[in-house]
Amino acid sequence: MKKIALFLLFATSIYATKINDVANIVGVRDNQIIGYSLVVGLNKTGDGTTSKFTLQSIANMLKSMNIDMSPADIKSKNVAAVVVTATLKPFTKQGDKFDITVSSIGDAKSLEGGMLLMTPLKGVDGKIYALAQGNITIGGKNSKGAGESHPTVGSVFEGGLVEREINIDLYNQEFATLSLKESDFKNSVEIQKVINDFYKNKVAVAMDSRTINLKKPQDKSMIEFLAEVQNIDMDYKVKEKIVINERTGTIIAGVGVEVKPIVMTHGDITIKIKEQKTPDKPAGSTVIDGNLVIGINENELYTKEGTTTVANLVRSLQKLGATPKDIISILEAMKVAGSISAELSVI
Repeated sequence: MKKIALFLLFATSIYATKINDVANIVGVRDNQIIGYSLVVGLNKTGDGTTSKFTLQSIANMLKSMNIDMSPADIKSKNVAAVVVTATLKPFTKQGDKFDITVSSIGDAKSLEGGMLLMTPLKGVDGKIYALAQGNITIGGKNSKGAGESHPTVGSVFEGGLVEREINIDLYNQEFATLSLKESDFKNSVEIQKVINDFYKNKVAVAMDSRTINLKKPQDKSMIEFLAEVQNIDMDYKVKEKIVINERTGTIIAGVGVEVKPIVMTHGDITIKIKEQKTPDKPAGSTVIDGNLVIGINENELYTKEGTTTVANLVRSLQKLGATPKDIISILEAMKVAGSISAELSVI
């Protein structure tokens, strides 16, 4: 039976940052656009005859050029049906160029060397906001250093062209709204306080844990006001978080994630976490990182008060031979039991 005893003490993490790093201006955001088209010029790596929609698309394209042909008569393997996606940044203007991503939706083997035909890109409202066209590039290598990692996904550098602008009229507005990237009442109130202290006037009001309403001063334009607000320094309480990728076994944790006292068993591993200022260190023990001590006989783990984090716990479990799957299961069980108060995100 493997036994792990951890002795912990943690402090809340508060950092200095700018408002721009923790809050967005409502209305100033990216916009997703999408389109459907064909990639031509492939070297027999395009869609086969089983992709009926590709053959129909080719026939429709030829018909628009006054060439009437049945889809059943088309045998080309040099064409692939694709979905084109892109992101329009805020305040993009007509004629601006942007990068696009092209992804095969048929049974094409590769899009390498192909050219994307002119593609209307639409927003969620169904309106056309941009056009896309250009030669496709396939980048990246696989884990062995050879071959493309995703030959059916490519990109066109500056292949998109803005046709319709997304108007955001900030200049003539009297009011604006900030939205915190992560909901937290303390941070919302802190933003309200630092903004009002900066202007020595009540120009900011925290409406909830994520929303702060702003009213611009009379002597400034909205653009000047928002530029100043975004650069105001504030004390930001970091929300502790643990991110787990079950597929790869990757675990990412903050440096100050608290682990409350708990006793639990997972398989042949018993974990005991309790508070102790000066843990005993049996003879023959091994020191790790200057703080962690592993006993030579029962695989016991001891730590000094205030030196252990979730990261230390994970590393200690690895030293005792626990698999990534075991560690993930232990952290998930601790979260359910209330031993870990940090947010646990499994991707």
